[in-house]
Amino acid sequence: MAETFLFSITEGVLCKVSSLLLEEISPAWNIKPEVRKLENTLSTIKAVILDADEQRSKNYEVRDWLEKLKDAIYDIDDILDDLFTKVSPRDAQICSGIFILNKVRRFFSVSNNPIVRRFKIGQRVKRLRERLDEIAEDRKKFHFTEQPNLIPVVEDKVREQTHSFVRASDIIGRDNDKELIIQLLLSCSDEEVVSVIPIVGIGGLGKTTVVKLVYNDDRVIQNFDLGMWISVSEDLSVGKVVEKILKSATGEDFSHLDLDQMQSILADVLKDKRYLLVLDDVWNEDRNKWMDLRELLMNCRSGSKIIVTTRSKTVATITSTVSPYNLCGLSDDDSLSLFLKCAFRGPEDWLPNLVVIAKEIVKKCGGVPLAVKTLGSLLYKNTDEQECDILPLLRLSYERLPSYLKQCFAYCSMLPKGLEIPREVFINLWIAQGFIQPGNRQLDDVGNQYFNELLSRFCFQDVMEAFDGEILGCKIHNLVHDLARSVAGHECLNMKSDTKTISNRVRHLYFHAEDLSRKELLVLKKVRSLRYAFTSKPIDTNFIKAITLKLRRVRVLILNSLELEELPSSIGDLKQLKYLDLSHSGNIKSLPKSVCKLVNLQTLNLINCEKLHDLPGSFGNCISIRTLYLTCQELSLRKKDYQRLNSLQFLLLYKCDFVRLPSDGLEHLTSLRVLRIYDCPRLASLPNSIRNLPALEKLWIWNCEELDLSEGDGLQGLQGLQSLLLMGIPKLIDLPVGLMENVAKTLKFLRIANCVNFTALPEWLLSFTLLQRLYVEDCPVFSYLPEVLLSQIAKVHITGCPNFGEIC
Repeated sequence: MAETFLFSITEGVLCKVSSLLLEEISPAWNIKPEVRKLENTLSTIKAVILDADEQRSKNYEVRDWLEKLKDAIYDIDDILDDLFTKVSPRDAQICSGIFILNKVRRFFSVSNNPIVRRFKIGQRVKRLRERLDEIAEDRKKFHFTEQPNLIPVVEDKVREQTHSFVRASDIIGRDNDKELIIQLLLSCSDEEVVSVIPIVGIGGLGKTTVVKLVYNDDRVIQNFDLGMWISVSEDLSVGKVVEKILKSATGEDFSHLDLDQMQSILADVLKDKRYLLVLDDVWNEDRNKWMDLRELLMNCRSGSKIIVTTRSKTVATITSTVSPYNLCGLSDDDSLSLFLKCAFRGPEDWLPNLVVIAKEIVKKCGGVPLAVKTLGSLLYKNTDEQECDILPLLRLSYERLPSYLKQCFAYCSMLPKGLEIPREVFINLWIAQGFIQPGNRQLDDVGNQYFNELLSRFCFQDVMEAFDGEILGCKIHNLVHDLARSVAGHECLNMKSDTKTISNRVRHLYFHAEDLSRKELLVLKKVRSLRYAFTSKPIDTNFIKAITLKLRRVRVLILNSLELEELPSSIGDLKQLKYLDLSHSGNIKSLPKSVCKLVNLQTLNLINCEKLHDLPGSFGNCISIRTLYLTCQELSLRKKDYQRLNSLQFLLLYKCDFVRLPSDGLEHLTSLRVLRIYDCPRLASLPNSIRNLPALEKLWIWNCEELDLSEGDGLQGLQGLQSLLLMGIPKLIDLPVGLMENVAKTLKFLRIANCVNFTALPEWLLSFTLLQRLYVEDCPVFSYLPEVLLSQIAKVHITGCPNFGEIC
């Protein structure tokens, strides 16, 4: 694993140490001097981590030093979390309940022997600090250079320069892409002096190859006076790019000139010419650099074109003057044709059984031509000793990620490939592992930024977007998943039945094996994530007890599809647990009361636990809950429990079998930002207390057959609501009048769908001045909306409404 991870981990631990020094606990436990020394040593070591990473591939001793350092940093992180868990003043303040306060008082009481406790914790901190000091002292023999704010660039991994030559007969499956891009080149309005067309796609998809086909087409050659092709890659410095453009245009070397001299020559070269310039493999996302370069390319005839190939949607956004062309993968048939061409000498070698195998192989390539060609070539050579070229190429995208994204990307290897994964799952897992540092922003907002950054680099596929623009979920491409596993190294392990050895440095474990007898699982005491994929044998209570006894450092525990009726009470002993997923466990009837001891628990997933009767009493003691997915028969939390759940931000009620939500207590969910109610067939009304949710931004209600929003105050008083979905609600005839109050000042996105009795949109909707998108879909009796709305709202989409017609 690249030690930029370790750099980020160390930063996170330093942040905790600094926070600890500010907490009242430090003087109370008499460990402040040790913590201060710890902070100084961590700062010293952090400054050399990146230089050590550059040396690790060439020096075994450096590699060993980094592994020892990582172990120590993780141990420090564990003890810090223990300290915050046991006596955090924040917990006492948030809970303000007698139970928690008494627990803290007892902790410091004479009867609980606080002297012994303080001595033990002090000794633990001291031993860790001394261990870290020894590691820090060892660094001197390696003569590391301090570079605390730099990210190393690995020179030997930079992509080779590209060229414009292509043999068209060798290219399979890109004729349609070629024609569409040529149409863009030839049909773009000449009113633009220079048009920029970005071609976007993941590494290995064939962007450069397609553009070569376009660049060498006779129609394109005849349309432009001058063609220039340059490979940009990492460096978008204006001077270097102008030098390359001049060399491509004239064949001469201008490296001896300064930028002012070169720009004067460039102006003469481009003057009165309609040119086509290809900027291949652009990575730089600095808009100012692009604008500086573009300014030097404007002295030309109108109708000049620039094609930019890039993996980054951000690059496409800042450079484009027309919509980017998103290059897709090859079809299965084209992939198979390409594979057979690379794997065999000719059709005479295409034996039926080999073709069947080839079809299975190309399915795993996801339409990526480089992967198809690489695997086909390996089969042709009949050897498995050749390194697959696709991962090194994709790794370039990884190397250019900022350090805070690298650990988030690598952790994607712990997620299933090929399955749709909700966006918030990525974010909540990153938060649980401490990968996200909030600064002055909410953790969810920072996590969403991280997700969008990875998405812009095409780390994910089959992206599902909601009506309000929110990304609901996506899949991880097989090749991207393989890359994540590759860069994660020993930290993350996808363990299968044939896994022979397991490193004791594994921190995150995805267990695929059918055989539960693997004892190695239970001796991995450093594991922080455990995902168990059950295949044939059901899990038993003893196995979960063993997990809770052995894996005390676990932060993430994913145990889907349990056949148990109840978890063992020992689950409450996992004090550091932050993410618990028990979804699709259809036999669970109740959760043990000990779950309420999980004061660090942030995410609890109980979706499709149809037999679950209710949440346990005192669930409010789970004071850190931020995300709750719930399927249950009843929801009878007490008012004081709701008062403690003021960290809850995301609540999904799915297939719940109750008639009403609690009328008393919801108003205390003051941090709730998202409320989704799906497939609750007996739910008849929403409580009036829902109006007192000041942070609520999204309310989505789906398939609630008995819900009558006209009862009570309806949706009155939701002061911050921005996104409203009403779908599959037969009793909805018109919009609740309560929406007129306050919501008119905030609502941006409205979707009404599959409401068979919904008739019209009211005139008062004209007062919703911030409304940007309006969808009315599959409402058979819908017949009216104020005509002014069509000009007032940026996007109106009406379909499946025969009495009204269709508008898009």
